[in-house]
Amino acid sequence: MATSTPVRHAWRALTGLIAVIAVLFGVNALGVHVFEKSSWTPELALDLQGGTQITLSAQTEDGANPSPEQLQQAVGIIRQRVDASGVSESEILTEGGRNIVVQVPGTIDQETSDRLEASAQMTLRPVLVASQGANTFIGEDGTETPYPWPTQSLAATPAAEPTNASDLNWVTEKLAAEFNAFDCAAPQEDPSKADPDAAMIACDADGFTKYILGPVELDGSHIDDATNGYDQQRAQWLVQLDFDDEGTKIFAEISKRLVTMTGSQRQFAFVLDGLVISAPEMQAQILDGRPSISGPTLDAEGTKALAEQLKFGALPLSFVTESNSQISATLGTQQLQIGLIAALIGLALVALYSLLSYRALGVVIIASLAVMAVITYVTLCILAWRMGFRLSLAGVAGLIVTIGFTADSFIVYFERIRDELRDGKSVTHAVEDGWDRAKRTIYISKSVNVLAAVVLYVLADSSVKGFAFTLGLTTVIDVLIFILFTHPVMQLLARTRFFGAGHPLSGMNPDALGAVYRERAQFKSLPTAAPSRGKSAKDLKSRGEAQRRQTIAERKAAEAAVARNATTTKERNED
Repeated sequence: MATSTPVRHAWRALTGLIAVIAVLFGVNALGVHVFEKSSWTPELALDLQGGTQITLSAQTEDGANPSPEQLQQAVGIIRQRVDASGVSESEILTEGGRNIVVQVPGTIDQETSDRLEASAQMTLRPVLVASQGANTFIGEDGTETPYPWPTQSLAATPAAEPTNASDLNWVTEKLAAEFNAFDCAAPQEDPSKADPDAAMIACDADGFTKYILGPVELDGSHIDDATNGYDQQRAQWLVQLDFDDEGTKIFAEISKRLVTMTGSQRQFAFVLDGLVISAPEMQAQILDGRPSISGPTLDAEGTKALAEQLKFGALPLSFVTESNSQISATLGTQQLQIGLIAALIGLALVALYSLLSYRALGVVIIASLAVMAVITYVTLCILAWRMGFRLSLAGVAGLIVTIGFTADSFIVYFERIRDELRDGKSVTHAVEDGWDRAKRTIYISKSVNVLAAVVLYVLADSSVKGFAFTLGLTTVIDVLIFILFTHPVMQLLARTRFFGAGHPLSGMNPDALGAVYRERAQFKSLPTAAPSRGKSAKDLKSRGEAQRRQTIAERKAAEAAVARNATTTKERNED
């Protein structure tokens, strides 16, 4: 019964590994065939694939160049928008005194394009009027007719001086007529250029609702943070905002006023580039500067996107797109091929060394590396879909370096097994005891590798992040392979006749390894003089290996045992 326990453990581990691989392939298959956003090949970064280059020109109110601090702040916010995961290898830098150049791998998608274009400063405006986005009416003849764009004869100034930003006197005759005729799909005027001190017309991102908004009362620079989370009490997702001190005071006054309003006037709108990204209703006075946004239509993905827009929407400048062009790869496919060839050479050398040093055990090393390659490959495909990860040349270097780190782990494990065999243990016991001794060393070594990768990823330049990321990822996968594949396979192989009996080609032959002990109690006799002529080369090699492997204590004990045997033999002869 005791000998079957490792076997059951091995089969459970291998079953778990198969389940992990099946789940990974299943997830990526969903991304490919259902969501149509994934691929069966990892995405390449800018240096290997090329991509899209967009030049944004900063716009200031007086037309002067922005300060370097303003540009750097804008670069940081745009980087958060484009490269929120930190591993997609995008490049964002300043050019001249007012331009920001954004380079994105591959063909830019609509979502990224929208984030780049949404680069004006966010503002908070009270809602005066809200209705569906239709700009037509049913005429007397029963047909649907678009509202005409108003003429200059309509009054464009308020009939009475508005007392606050929520006063309906902001809605002039001309503005009301423009609101009726306003087409969210093709606006006649650019809402992003609206006067901050006057009312404006804006639509939501879907064009379903259009609004008349009062003057700006607060801007996005007062938002310190925005996060999404799940409210257990109300059983719904929400976005939590944090205003700075000045924003807290201003928003407190806004909330006191809006909570007394009725209808759509209880709402306040977050406006970015002329679009209303959210228009929540004020439910209570907010005096601590920590309002939350929730609603039945907001889910985990929606609140996350909204929190990102609110958090990174406070650009100190507005931008216009000067150019949008495709750029070629800076390194190209030739360098990628060189990197892949280097990886194959590294794998071939590891395989050759494994077969020469460990005989048939080398096949276990090769099989483990193959399983690790499969898991790493499909994981990179999934990360390209879920996190925007793109494989750069630095990332390829991280994969190559991992081959050497993985080989070190195999050496530690197999040498521990061999030490147990030299101790006189059976193959099955040597595998179990060798694992118990080796796994601590392996865990410590891998922990150091992961820690180094994390530190490098956090502190290094963006061009090195790909190396750190792939290094840390493959190190974690390496440990998974050892637990779910390498050790279980060794547990099963140890119970086969070829390995369990210590076949000379198995790499686990006690005599070839120079075992020092017999049955863990009696020392194996070692020659103290030159071997006789009749001894084979194999015996000479085994004894030489045994002598090299002995510790000082073992060598002294063996010599003492030989001396005792010689004394006993001499006394018997004299008798």
